Amino acid sequence: MNRLRHRTGDVIPLGEATRTWFAISLQTFGGPAGQIAVMQYKLVDEKRWIGQQRFLHALNYCMLLPGPEAQQLAIYTGWLLNGSLGGLIAGILFVLPGVLAMLALSAVYIGAGDTSVVTGLFVGLAPAVIAIVVHAVRRVSGRALHHPLLVVMAVASFVALTAFGVPFPVVIVVAGVVGWLLRGLIGTAPSGHGAAGDVPPPLISDEALHHDPPSRRRSLTILGLGVVLWFTPVAAAALVFSRDSVFVDQGLFFSGAAVVTFGGAYAVLSYVAQQAVTVYGWLAPGEMVKGLALAETTPGPLIMVVQFVAFVGAYRNPASLDPWVAAVLASLLVTWVTFVPCFLFIFLGAPYVERLRSNTHLGAALTGVTAAVVGVIANLAVFFALHTLFELQRRIGWGPVDLSVPVLSSWDPVAFALTGVALAMVFWLKWSTLRVLGVCAALGLLVTLLS
Repeated sequence: MNRLRHRTGDVIPLGEATRTWFAISLQTFGGPAGQIAVMQYKLVDEKRWIGQQRFLHALNYCMLLPGPEAQQLAIYTGWLLNGSLGGLIAGILFVLPGVLAMLALSAVYIGAGDTSVVTGLFVGLAPAVIAIVVHAVRRVSGRALHHPLLVVMAVASFVALTAFGVPFPVVIVVAGVVGWLLRGLIGTAPSGHGAAGDVPPPLISDEALHHDPPSRRRSLTILGLGVVLWFTPVAAAALVFSRDSVFVDQGLFFSGAAVVTFGGAYAVLSYVAQQAVTVYGWLAPGEMVKGLALAETTPGPLIMVVQFVAFVGAYRNPASLDPWVAAVLASLLVTWVTFVPCFLFIFLGAPYVERLRSNTHLGAALTGVTAAVVGVIANLAVFFALHTLFELQRRIGWGPVDLSVPVLSSWDPVAFALTGVALAMVFWLKWSTLRVLGVCAALGLLVTLLS
């Protein structure tokens, strides 16, 4: 342990940690499960910088927070190893490759979206995304629905979103309250990430890791600084472009989305899709699934799809700016307001981790939220399937019911066939996400060029 301690007080040299985090950032494909697995291998198994139990303890804390848990885990472990600077470096590098890749792909979509090549790629990517989201429903439900009451909560969440149009934040809040009220029956959420297992002991003991004693002064300082950093770009956009500009609308909307993204990106994407398409008009209905397909092919958190939403929305509503300038500016602004809260939550809450983890009431509320997330992801799968497999939809209204259903005569045989292929690759062949996306994109391109 002592030989790893750097003269500045870091438990490992900051330069070595930075190189490791950069290497991790280039391998963060496959959603949060894959990203967590990469950090597990590099930090726990290979480097042995942090113990398995401490790693899982940090992960369980991150699961309590809104936002991408994998990035928050990177920030948290970076903080443990190198303090606040280490947490900043780890968190920034974790998303930087994905941010740059998503920016480039969004530009390609806008600049060449009507070409046969790009169209063909999306013909294959959209069905692949349906299969991936359906697999996410199965994976999350297997971990979360360990009691019949939780199954009921998941179904109720799905029906509330799909048939009654209940706003996503309301579903999450109600699920948390119900989970807390039923804590004696449903218990607390299982971690779902396994036990410590037989792994070599870490080179750095838990006692040697960075820690800050919790205090009111520290908390208020971090909270004040974090909130100022979070909202300053939005305030600047309001001053420069007016309160009614697309930049302010997107900044405020995605700032709000950042604090309700419990359960990962899939859970909040249903809410984002609904608002971006039907309320703000930033995207056409079928474009959300295209953005998710692009996000699936890039490293980093899947919530990076919000970049695509911001880019396309600002390009089409550029105010007084050149459309390309507006698109890039909006993309960076939304990235900022989406990920800055992750740093705030970790730096603010890290000293209180042990107290939070021992709180059974909070654990029961999380159990309810996790159950509702299953219904939310299922709603997302239905949304994508509806706009991918059918060209036309119609709405059915009856009292409080507001349901979108397909026009059966508008079914797309190619989309159905490719969705079947994608489902077989995901569930039968158990291929990786990138492999499924690559094969489906190639098939879609082939079909388009031959037609």
